[in-house]
Amino acid sequence: MYTTWGLDSKQSRKDMGSDAKDLVKHTKLFIDGRFVDAVSGKTFSTFNPSNSECIAQVAEGDAADVDLAVRAAREAFDHGPWPRLAAAERGRILYKFADVIEEHLDELATLETLNNGMLIDLSKGIIAGSVASLRYNAGWADKLNGKTLRTDSTRMCYTLLEPIGVVGAIVPWNFPAYLFLNKVGSALTCGNTIVVKVAEQTPLTGLLLASLSQEAGIPPGVLNVIPGYGPTAGAAISKHMRVDKVTFTGSTEVGRMIMESAARSNLKPVTLELGGKSPFIICEDADLDSAVAVSQDAIFMHQGQVCVAASRVFVHESIHDEFIKRSVKLASERVIGDPFQSGVQNGPQINQEQLDRVLSYIESGKKEGASLLVGGKRIGEKGFYIQPTIFGDVKQSMKIASEEIFGPVLSVLKFKTLDEVVELANSTHYGLAAAVFSKNIDTVNLLTRSIKSGVVYVNSYLGDGPAVPFGGYKMSGIGRENGYEGLLPYLQHKSILMPMENSPWN
Repeated sequence: MYTTWGLDSKQSRKDMGSDAKDLVKHTKLFIDGRFVDAVSGKTFSTFNPSNSECIAQVAEGDAADVDLAVRAAREAFDHGPWPRLAAAERGRILYKFADVIEEHLDELATLETLNNGMLIDLSKGIIAGSVASLRYNAGWADKLNGKTLRTDSTRMCYTLLEPIGVVGAIVPWNFPAYLFLNKVGSALTCGNTIVVKVAEQTPLTGLLLASLSQEAGIPPGVLNVIPGYGPTAGAAISKHMRVDKVTFTGSTEVGRMIMESAARSNLKPVTLELGGKSPFIICEDADLDSAVAVSQDAIFMHQGQVCVAASRVFVHESIHDEFIKRSVKLASERVIGDPFQSGVQNGPQINQEQLDRVLSYIESGKKEGASLLVGGKRIGEKGFYIQPTIFGDVKQSMKIASEEIFGPVLSVLKFKTLDEVVELANSTHYGLAAAVFSKNIDTVNLLTRSIKSGVVYVNSYLGDGPAVPFGGYKMSGIGRENGYEGLLPYLQHKSILMPMENSPWN
């Protein structure tokens, strides 16, 4: 039961984490094209979740530093070259940025795994996907056009899509590089400038990306990066009067605070990609082998620290027991350990706080009467490792089935009819993602149209690609990211009307 690798001091291995520390080149704030100390002179420690050891001291930005970064971004937008470049030239520079990142892919992935605990192969795949996303956005730079419209008078009308201005972005710790580049790519493609607050848990890849942006030729002030804490640096961005838009990925609780600050300041628009409690529905005619395997990846990938983690699996009563049997066996065979080691399937949680949070939910599940089928315990004392965990006999009213855990904890629920599973799937404040496993096209159509989620996967999970709009219903957020729809929130829509005398047609 459970194979661990690299967690036993008797196991002989190379300490990749120690070697990776040599890649830490940038620990200061990046403002107006320069790396600088925080105004306060403060720093904070950033850690390796694999072994709990400090990696580096990083400059701690707060409101004063955010103000300097916003001033630089404002100057770059109001008077600098970026929004005034030919759109195709902006696209060319962003393509160059993608090329530079690709050249440093291994370095970035190693740094991501060191600071985040993400499996090294996953880190490489995510960085490669980030490059693809940046290139996708860059391709839109000279294709974001307005329209010519007919009016009910003799006036002509056309619309413009204009950059919104200075964007404030607040990036979480679970996919630092991807979400950094997703937001930066969208904002810069549209001609904006940006201030990014990177998560205090994982600041290192964002700072390296800031350095690489200089190699690509992105002008000073266009991209600014502030490591710091949410209540100080993050709050300063969301309430700053000279920030024109805020984009945030993270918890629903913090999303509420950002939305309130945005409204109380200059009523700036917000894009919020927030929490989830995604339902994974397995019908009686599903390919059970596929459903079991995919459902495990859907919850245990990145130790469950994924906004779309499919933490609620609804299984038809006719195949429920067999699903449980196969799932428990597969979960118990997962390899847990050093994320730098090949073959490891589960690495650490991000920190002690998250470890304690997950363990508290596991205790809650047991107290509320769910059956702990496998896992449920911490592994070792060094690093933040938890056994992949599955609960059976779960009721929708239990905390483990209704609240976002953000850890490797799967709740299995039983259903009898499609009407019943639709009601159960929608019995949540969230609506980010869902999955339907069935071979019946009528069943698929019914469920995909009935579930209140921003994205529904059929007989699959994850792997969206940069063209697919992503966002949630209900308390899972506001707006969409990715695709053409993800660029529109970074643009202002302006209508221009003018008289048109003696037109031969109207």
